[in-house]
Amino acid sequence: MIEVRFHGRGGQGAVMASRILANAFVRIGKHGAAFPMFGFERRGAPVTAFGRFDDKPIKEKTQIYNPNVLVILDPSQKDRKEVYNGLMKDSILVLNYNGSIEDRPHENFKKIGVVDAEKIAIEEIGIPIPNTPMLGAFAATTGLLNIEPIIEALSDYFEGKKLDMNIRCVERGFKETKIIEF
Repeated sequence: MIEVRFHGRGGQGAVMASRILANAFVRIGKHGAAFPMFGFERRGAPVTAFGRFDDKPIKEKTQIYNPNVLVILDPSQKDRKEVYNGLMKDSILVLNYNGSIEDRPHENFKKIGVVDAEKIAIEEIGIPIPNTPMLGAFAATTGLLNIEPIIEALSDYFEGKKLDMNIRCVERGFKETKIIEF
């Protein structure tokens, strides 16, 4: 089972990203479950969302304590030690960040994908919601699925011009991710 923990802030789309990703995994014949954990339900407050993906039905609905993949939508959270709690050995980090990563933020990472998802979102949809570019970065970094099922899943959440803009966000997130392996 692949367990993914998303860290963001209210309004960045972490919860929707986990749902779209679960939808995409189902489209490739896997099982997916996604659910959020909220503290204060307001824009800007820290948000954690979870996703589980497997070949078998997923019965566990608890939060994820030992993720294989960490997706950080809010770059200010990359320096918070508690974000890395329980991280499995040989894990993967997908990070929204506009700088370069010189050092591994945690010794358990074997691979890091870095993309300036906020910049992509501003250029494509006009607002800094990094979730869909991060889905493209997830696909590029993890190799667990390609962007086609993610793009197909977007149609369950968006339509018309918003769908087109978010498709471009996923495509650019996929293409613009820089991958570092340790």
